[in-house]
Amino acid sequence: MASLWTAEAVRSAVNGQGEGDWSASGVSIDTRSLEPGDLFVALSGPNFDAHNFVAEAFSRGAAAAIVSRALPAEGPLVVVEDTLQALTDLGAAGRQRSSAKIAAITGSSGKTSTKEMLIAALSVQGETYGSAASYNNHWGVPLSLARLPQDAVYGVFEAGMNHSGEIRPLSRLIRPQVAVITNIGMAHLEYLGSQEAIAAAKAEIFEGLETGGTAVLPRDSEHWDFLTDAARKAGVETIRSFGTHEQADLRLLDWTASERGGEVHVSLEGREMTYHLGLPGQHQAMNSLAVLSAVQALGAEIDLAARALDQLQAMPGRGARQAVQMTGGGSFTLLDESYNANPLSMAAALGVLGATRPAEGGRRIAVLGDMLELGGESQRYHEELASDVCGNSVDRVFLAGPLMAHLARRLPEDKLACHAETSAELSDPLLQELQPGDVVLVKGSLASRMRVVVQALTAGERPEEKQANGG
Repeated sequence: MASLWTAEAVRSAVNGQGEGDWSASGVSIDTRSLEPGDLFVALSGPNFDAHNFVAEAFSRGAAAAIVSRALPAEGPLVVVEDTLQALTDLGAAGRQRSSAKIAAITGSSGKTSTKEMLIAALSVQGETYGSAASYNNHWGVPLSLARLPQDAVYGVFEAGMNHSGEIRPLSRLIRPQVAVITNIGMAHLEYLGSQEAIAAAKAEIFEGLETGGTAVLPRDSEHWDFLTDAARKAGVETIRSFGTHEQADLRLLDWTASERGGEVHVSLEGREMTYHLGLPGQHQAMNSLAVLSAVQALGAEIDLAARALDQLQAMPGRGARQAVQMTGGGSFTLLDESYNANPLSMAAALGVLGATRPAEGGRRIAVLGDMLELGGESQRYHEELASDVCGNSVDRVFLAGPLMAHLARRLPEDKLACHAETSAELSDPLLQELQPGDVVLVKGSLASRMRVVVQALTAGERPEEKQANGG
């Protein structure tokens, strides 16, 4: 396996002390996913200390370990004062030595999906590296940069936040040539207080943009003027826009749902083009416009990128679609959106459910958990979901969590199937009600634990009572 880091390069990057001549093919902070040849960074926090797993890391084949104290070990150590700072320094060094064209993505929703789309769009044009999963915070970004291969032509990174001031250092670490904001929604409203404050926090991404870089912004956003002004103040010279707005540089003209995603019809500075997107939902079509705008800003081929979007598949927890076989025959369709939720993404997911036609005899079923971190507006945002439920022809609704009680009170009696305090309590009544042909959407904030429902639905045992009794 190719060398990613030499011992000398690591010690120089992190100002560490150690001996030995070794090389690492990867970087890891978790022994459970560590691969042989990885450099293990022993992070510590209030509830954990990875120094306790250094021996395990070497037993799994680690090439070396970065630690903040001397340990008896079966392999070479690099001793530093602070391992998180060392990881940050290693990420900065990884970015510094790279000649890749870099994009950074942020937004209230759609960051990870947009990142995966952009990786796919660029991968057909050159060696492309992207951050794994949602590695978008103070340790995920430097870890991702530390893993950036030296021969990468393109790099795609995600920057997230819960509080003001968190994106600024991430963007300065990533130093992108292109900065994308997917949208401004209500995520983390509890901590930031207003949508305007959320927009300001997202605009911090401009502060790390390289000289001559491009900002890609949502033209339909009510915060368009603020975002463009913030970009100009940060020294951004080129701004590209996407959306349905008639002045958008890349404009969505039409979107038509298909059996596997949708047809997207756009206008790019007067030139019309149509492409098939493998992900369902108009919100994903809008994300694809952000992607193609970024592709163009990076100097890559936009038509080739658009063709690559046809091959995309939604990820588990982020819209993955699965036909689940039922005991006794038949199947239902599961739309797994269990990873997270805010009002914007919840409305989008319900829109996908509404656009998905059940099989004969089936119904649309929504299984929804609390949307968290919405502060004083939480009740209103949960209540307002009633219009999205009814407007998308949802037949039955299962709700979990104290905040979803606000939605429960707004739903027609014939639609509300069950409201429970926890997601685990939904599994049995939901399984009992399922019929062949149903389409089931599962969505909620991560802490609502809606993944529990997905696991129950895909566990392999299905109730037969309704089918056997004809009811």
